[in-house]
Amino acid sequence: MTSSSPSAGTRSAATTPVAGSDDAIAAAVSTIRRNIATFGGGFPGDTTVGDRYPLRPAEGGIPVGGNRGWTTSFRTGMLWLAWELTGDEVFHDAARIDVADFERRVRDEEDLDTHDLGFLYTLSTVAAWRLIGDEAARDASLLAADHLMRRFLEPAGIIQAWGDLSDPAQRGRTIIDSLMNMPLLTWAGEQTGDERFADAVRRHTEQLREHILREDDSTFHTFYWDAETGQPLRGATEQGAFDESCWARGQAWGVYGFAMNYAVTGDERLLEASRRCAEYFLRHLPSDDVPFWDLVYTDGSDAPRDSSAAAIVVCGLFELATVETDAERAAEWTARANAILASLIAHYTPAVPEASDALLLHSVYDLPKGNGVDEGTLWGDYFYLEALMRATRPEWRKYW
Repeated sequence: MTSSSPSAGTRSAATTPVAGSDDAIAAAVSTIRRNIATFGGGFPGDTTVGDRYPLRPAEGGIPVGGNRGWTTSFRTGMLWLAWELTGDEVFHDAARIDVADFERRVRDEEDLDTHDLGFLYTLSTVAAWRLIGDEAARDASLLAADHLMRRFLEPAGIIQAWGDLSDPAQRGRTIIDSLMNMPLLTWAGEQTGDERFADAVRRHTEQLREHILREDDSTFHTFYWDAETGQPLRGATEQGAFDESCWARGQAWGVYGFAMNYAVTGDERLLEASRRCAEYFLRHLPSDDVPFWDLVYTDGSDAPRDSSAAAIVVCGLFELATVETDAERAAEWTARANAILASLIAHYTPAVPEASDALLLHSVYDLPKGNGVDEGTLWGDYFYLEALMRATRPEWRKYW
């Protein structure tokens, strides 16, 4: 594996820049640089509190600022993106510190009972392998993929989302976010030639297409199978307004995740699933193109917005455009992505970057539990920066 150089300073001549994108990148990079000084090797929490990220709370023997939970790699992914955008070694060096801690975390088997190993290791150690050929990071990524495969349930053909596999409350449950965890398994299969990884991706994504995507093109947040018989049981929500509503962030994961997994499986039904998710999402946007936290809410509602869902769907629409087989549709996906991104830049970023640790304001983590409502989020920040990267440097190679 050869190292790749940062993509600073290049832009396709065919690309029409989104208004304000260059200034938005400069502001984002400035905030990320400031946060390096603020947090050092410690990890910030999932969301801001009053627009400032606290250090991640201690839990389960892991100290304050420790590498636990499912969101820590979004900080690392931002560092890699900032390095690619600028070529500044301060971002490279900070990312390498994070990567070393992810290597330790998987070796020590610390807080690994989650399908989000895909998020955690794709944006940290897999990115390190792709960008700089880091062999230790490659080894850690393969170890994380093996851990993720332990969650694959036969005969249901799914990867369980959360918790200890013996927990009856979580047994046989997956969530739409899981589509974004499949790239770790795809990468591991490419690296090793082991067919069990590709088989798990194929079966898991097929089950989600069949059961988590509803007939009206909306999605369940979560779905349960009988882990022993494989029988599909029921859909539900954990973070949406109610079981039959359409949680905005979940629908955005569907756009991005189905498109990405279509690209590696070749299953045309996944391409159609991504299109269906995209069309439903876009039909339910308010006038400023940034969704409420659940798509049951429309213009005139006083419900909170979720800018993180908008950032994810921008990336998803760009991804869908790259795999779309219909040129007119591809152009439409790109145009809608640009419009949403322009609204985020204009209305959902700090007027003064120094006033917030977050790149993107007005996100929602988990409204039913009152967690991170109208705050910045690590994933919102990451996908906003990825969206800016995709919009301005279409030759960029994603980490997923």
